[in-house]
Amino acid sequence: MRLGCIGDDFTGSSDLANTLAKQGMRVVQYSGIPAKPATADVEAGVVALKSRSIDPAGAIAQSLAALEWLQDQRCTQFFFKYCSTFDSTPKGNIGPVADALADALDADRVIICPAFPGTGRSVYQGYLFVNDTPLHESGMENHPLTPMTDADLHRWMAPQSKYAIGHVSAQAVFVGADAIAERLKAEHAAGKRHIVVDAIRDEDLMQIGRAAANLKLVTGGSGVALELPANFGCTPGTPDWEGQSGPVLAISGSCSSATRAQVAQHAARNPVREVLAEEIIEGASHR
Repeated sequence: MRLGCIGDDFTGSSDLANTLAKQGMRVVQYSGIPAKPATADVEAGVVALKSRSIDPAGAIAQSLAALEWLQDQRCTQFFFKYCSTFDSTPKGNIGPVADALADALDADRVIICPAFPGTGRSVYQGYLFVNDTPLHESGMENHPLTPMTDADLHRWMAPQSKYAIGHVSAQAVFVGADAIAERLKAEHAAGKRHIVVDAIRDEDLMQIGRAAANLKLVTGGSGVALELPANFGCTPGTPDWEGQSGPVLAISGSCSSATRAQVAQHAARNPVREVLAEEIIEGASHR
């Protein structure tokens, strides 16, 4: 195993695994920390945790345990995956987990980049946008567990982390990987350990990935992992997978603005049914 990944939830981890597989890596996603070693053909392992919204101490403990297992598989680079909407609070868990992983790996120049342009998430001048809307005006400010009330990633990370937060601007990113690497070094020399990196295009993510080739730890959404497989000599391919035909049941548990719009569009042409959590808890029948 070359690349060891830790995801703070299952669906985000599957998104990362899919990205790495499309870029040519042999990937296995694990639900929780495995009890036995990976098989020899695995190039990237993605350990999916449920640590996003638990207490910070628990998230740190789970993440360090996952890191230890990945280190035992002899990974040479590690990736901490969180949501492209940076789901967290001033107490964590992105900052505390990033701190703990950086300490355990003695990693400096830790990239912070939740950007994923393909889904409308971009970072510009350190601010996180959903399409053309700042994150804190996108509906994520109403999240019941991790309300995102500030799109400025510097300010949002500051109370979460014990380390100073740096920034690599879009101007450097547009120049390319060498310029990004130089800015990362400069921010590190200025005492910054976690460094927010701008990205508004897939090409930006590719350049960031190239600049991260020799870094011990990278953090972000799955988008910033696009170029990491190439650093290990992998080339994009088509995964050996085919979908199945037949009826489909889609279950949606999100109340985000985007999900509600998707459900409404589906409901205009297809049958839908609302299932209330309270009814499930009370044992109501939904036959």
